[in-house]
Amino acid sequence: MKVLALGGAGAMGAVAVRTAREISGVQEIVIADRDLGAAEGLARQMGEGRIPVRAVEVDVTDEAVLRAVLEPMDLVLNTVGPYFRFGLTVLRAAIETRTHYLDICDDWEPTLQMLDLDELAREHGVCAVIGMGASPGISNLLAAIAATGFDSIHDIYTAWPVDVGTDGDDTEGKAQLLSSGGRPTAAAVHWMEQASGTITAVGAGQLIEQRPLSPVVLDLPAGHRGTAYSIGHPEPITLRSSLKPIGTALNLMVIKPWTVAYLDALRRDIDAGLLTLEQAAVAFAVPGWRRAVRSAWAARRLRGPGTLPPFFAAVTGERQGDRCAVVARLNMTGPQSQPIRSALRDMARITGVPLALGMAQVIDGSARRAGVHPPEAVIEPQRFFADLGVALGCDVGVSPYLVEQASLP
Repeated sequence: MKVLALGGAGAMGAVAVRTAREISGVQEIVIADRDLGAAEGLARQMGEGRIPVRAVEVDVTDEAVLRAVLEPMDLVLNTVGPYFRFGLTVLRAAIETRTHYLDICDDWEPTLQMLDLDELAREHGVCAVIGMGASPGISNLLAAIAATGFDSIHDIYTAWPVDVGTDGDDTEGKAQLLSSGGRPTAAAVHWMEQASGTITAVGAGQLIEQRPLSPVVLDLPAGHRGTAYSIGHPEPITLRSSLKPIGTALNLMVIKPWTVAYLDALRRDIDAGLLTLEQAAVAFAVPGWRRAVRSAWAARRLRGPGTLPPFFAAVTGERQGDRCAVVARLNMTGPQSQPIRSALRDMARITGVPLALGMAQVIDGSARRAGVHPPEAVIEPQRFFADLGVALGCDVGVSPYLVEQASLP
């Protein structure tokens, strides 16, 4: 297939491009970005290989240009964010040009709108997989593994780390919140969007609205106990349809008390109209001392993550007449250089690699089903995690994830 990497010169897009080049069935990669120089630079870095790589300039806000670059391609990897601004436009153009589609959409608002294009995608014979990154993406597939064998599911929690579980060094993650020119990245703006206003989650099996950054106390199998904090994300929406929980579904951040206190201070200022999303993103990457001091005081009243795993999915429900809880988590046992632990320190890598691995299942036809789908609906989890282990450099025979379970009273 001929693959278009839209936004391919960005941090996450570049990782996806490099990974995609090694995937069987890829015949050509076109790196499409509004920064032509960066796209050409990436193409040159990749040098000669078994498949050609070239660059083109594209501004996704120019619909005619977008459609023209999509028209000759078989599949598009869309890493242009934030998705609450650009996701729906690109997906619709891909469907209308009959181009298979994958993205790393991590906003719940466009996720609802994109799922509404399912019938249009079916009519055009297009397979679209949305949210094929880390969270969502890896998290959805961990939830699918944790839910295996349940007769009925009550609660589902997916969680990802902000500043824990990766040796406390979040320099790389913070660097990806600001561009080299000091402007906030799409990921940073997305984060402020999902930490403010109201978010959509699942309560009593139904979609509900609630305030983000709410504490959730968890007591999970294998002694994993602590408090995580809610954030707006697509997982609750898609897992409600695919796994059908009758209770709660939430996406959570595993985060230190000071960090969530500072994020909550930004939330209040955004909601009060004192900060734009862009201003808040900069303020999070480069904390101001006044908010930092206030947050230090507020953090004293907040509970921390305790012994919660950094990246996991937890499912409760009934199985063969017994109530039980199952946790599927990324395997981070071993030294700080352990591959999964290292990857979680690199937002681009832990997001871009899964995108390319999901694409592999679409290219070979195993996940190529017309319609708009979340990862858990079409991606085969066991194969995905086996491929992820290889891509990240895990030792042979070592699973990238672990499963733990316990009976509930």
